[in-house]
Amino acid sequence: MAPAAKAVFVCAHGAGGHMDDRGMLRLARALEPSGFEVVRFNFPYRDKGSGRPDPMPVLKQSIESVVARVRGERTPAKLIIGGRSMGGRAASMLAADGFACDGLLLAAYPLHPAGLPGQLRDAHLPKIRCPVLCISGTRDALCQRELMERALDMVQAPWQMHWLEGADHSFRVLKSSRRTDAELDAEIGDAAARWLAGLAVQH
Repeated sequence: MAPAAKAVFVCAHGAGGHMDDRGMLRLARALEPSGFEVVRFNFPYRDKGSGRPDPMPVLKQSIESVVARVRGERTPAKLIIGGRSMGGRAASMLAADGFACDGLLLAAYPLHPAGLPGQLRDAHLPKIRCPVLCISGTRDALCQRELMERALDMVQAPWQMHWLEGADHSFRVLKSSRRTDAELDAEIGDAAARWLAGLAVQH
C-alpha cells in the first residue's frame, strides 16, 4: 500500500501529449509510491481537440487555475508544480514569476528544440527561487547535458539534476542497455523521494 501523500504535485503534460498519455501515467506511477499525489490535467488546446499548444500565458494561467482548485479542496503539506517537457517549462516560467509553491519538479525539461542547441530556453531560469528537481535522460535530444549544466551556473535556487543514464526525452532506453522501464521508474521515484524529504527539512 502506498504511503499517505506528503505533497500534491500539479503535473502538466507535454506539447504533443495529454493528461492520460503514456509518459504522464508512467510519471504518476513512479512518483505516487514516494509520497506524491499527482494531479494531472489537460491544457485548453488539448480539451478542444487541437494539437497546437496554447500561448504561454494561457498555459501558465491553466496551471494557476488547477493549483487554485487544489488549494480550495485540500491543504497539502507541500504544493509542487511542474510536469513533462513543455508543461514543466510553463510551470518553471510561472515559478520564475514568483508564483507561490514549495517546489518545482521538471521531467524532461526542453532546454532547446531538437537539433537546435543554439536556441536555449534558459533566460528565465535564474529568476526561479524555489527548490527544483529536474529529471532528464542523458540521450535527450532536447536537453544536451553540457548545455544544461552550463545554464545552471547562473541559477541561484537549490536545483538538483538527476540524469537517467541512457534515457531519451520519453525516458526510454535502448534495448541493448538491458534496463527496464520498471528500473528507471524506481530510480525516478527514489530521486523524488529523497528530494521531497529534503524539502521537509528545509521548511
